[in-house]
Amino acid sequence: MEQPLFDIPVSTPVPVVMCLDTQWYELVWTGEKTHEFRRRFFTGAPAQWFVYLTAPESRLCAVIDLDVAIEDTPEKIARIAERMRPGNGATVEPYLAREGRRVGYAMPIRRVREFQGFAAAELKQMLDGFHPPQG
Repeated sequence: MEQPLFDIPVSTPVPVVMCLDTQWYELVWTGEKTHEFRRRFFTGAPAQWFVYLTAPESRLCAVIDLDVAIEDTPEKIARIAERMRPGNGATVEPYLAREGRRVGYAMPIRRVREFQGFAAAELKQMLDGFHPPQG
């Protein structure tokens, strides 16, 4: 745990590596995308997301601070997506409900830090047996 502010405990962010398509990353970077939506995610702690951009970029390029995940039905999570970007709820709901899932996750984006990054080939050299994250 980090040092509490005003005697309120603050959870240490959990580091995660997740992939993201370039088109969605650009929306995060410009501030248009304020939440990340996933079918599976952990709850109860914030996350420090190391972003791996999918092909054709294929590189680790940013760190995004995510607040504690909001866990709810696909319909309710889709409402968050709709408020974020009109029309987005119509695509988020079926994505979250795929294969009969009844729970989805929305992680509020708090801060984005971009860096030059590491290409997949560089990561393979630095990290023995590195395989890009899937999904």
